[in-house]
Amino acid sequence: MADVRDILELGRPPTPEITRETIIGSEKQKKRNLMGPKQSKRPEGMHREVFALLYNDNKDVPPLFPSDTVGNGYKQIKIKLGMRKPRPWKWMAFTNPARADSATFYHWRRPSDEPKEYPFAKFNKKIEIPAYTDVEYQQHLTCEAWTKEETDHLMDLAHRFDLRFIVMADRYDTEKFTKRSVEDLKERYYKITGILGKLSGEKKIYTYDADHERRRKEQLKKLYDRTTEQIEEEQFLLSELKKIEARKKERERKTQDLQKLISQADSQNDTPRKIDKKNPKRKIVNPSRPSKVDSSHILQAVESAGIKFPDFKNSGVSLRSQRMKLPGNVGQKKSKNIEQTLQDMSLELNPTPTEEICQNFNELRSDMVFLMELKSALSTCEDELQSLRHQYEALNPGRTLTIPPQLLSQQDPDSKMTTAEIIDVVGSPGTPLNN
Repeated sequence: MADVRDILELGRPPTPEITRETIIGSEKQKKRNLMGPKQSKRPEGMHREVFALLYNDNKDVPPLFPSDTVGNGYKQIKIKLGMRKPRPWKWMAFTNPARADSATFYHWRRPSDEPKEYPFAKFNKKIEIPAYTDVEYQQHLTCEAWTKEETDHLMDLAHRFDLRFIVMADRYDTEKFTKRSVEDLKERYYKITGILGKLSGEKKIYTYDADHERRRKEQLKKLYDRTTEQIEEEQFLLSELKKIEARKKERERKTQDLQKLISQADSQNDTPRKIDKKNPKRKIVNPSRPSKVDSSHILQAVESAGIKFPDFKNSGVSLRSQRMKLPGNVGQKKSKNIEQTLQDMSLELNPTPTEEICQNFNELRSDMVFLMELKSALSTCEDELQSLRHQYEALNPGRTLTIPPQLLSQQDPDSKMTTAEIIDVVGSPGTPLNN
């Protein structure tokens, strides 16, 4: 309170005698302060940083913003006690250099501080408005829609209101001149500044498109003036558009999948067939080529036939025997059939994993699975042929449909056609059926 009375230049009450004990405190109080306040225990599970925001050494309220005190963070620095009289404050006058009316204002300031420029004057920025002479106007700035008096009025408003075109349009003298819109004022002003900039040699010149601005505001006005029914109709059309795009993407995805299947079948069909060295006239079907039976379920089975072993191309060390391990998508039934076939062929289940053995062993097991799928497809075709035969006999009483022996897996004993030739006749593309 004594400092406040000194600032207000009021009389001070008598100051009591200052002793060492009143400033530093007694020894008992000093020891009590050295012990410090009782430390609050941090709750279990709470982070130290969160607990520090709640409590400090003096249990003070956490600050609203970080302080700039050096060394102690937001904690209070110890007060410096002394007998020096505080510096006075005075109600002193000052001027703002950004104002042109030389107005005088007052604020509290220490007399010992040197007078400085008003710090907030630097925020009052003035825009430089270009000026022109009568000769320049007659030679470069003449316009049929604008007179010189109206152009001077426009530049005067731009200087007074710092290019606030909304205020300029409101303060425009409509009694003396034609009423102009904001776009008209901007177009005329920026056209003048562009011409004067070219004459002065400036490189960056701003170009204002008034027609685009008018169309933009017109579109915004139409958007704002929409009724509730129009908004609901637009939302309905947008939802329908999203559904159409989703159906289109689904059709494209199905088309791509179908194209992949067709290209895969074509690439397999273009693979040359193997020729038996012992009997060159007999052609051996390529086990990787699917059968062209016109049935969707058979086509799917053939497309998924064979075993696709994982390709270990990752960096690092790997065992070659891992390449002979059957993938997880191979069922237990197929695994048992593969093992049984290997035993019938007197082959090892886990041969030595050399590079050549790994490749040939994997191809052999893939061919085994493919042969199983071919047998299953052939059996399905025979069932369909028998079903068609019964339907034909039911629709045509007294007539019998003869199935060629080439299409049957059970051959006559007198027939000399081998099983490989039968499979080749059924599955090879481009090979005509025997009549």
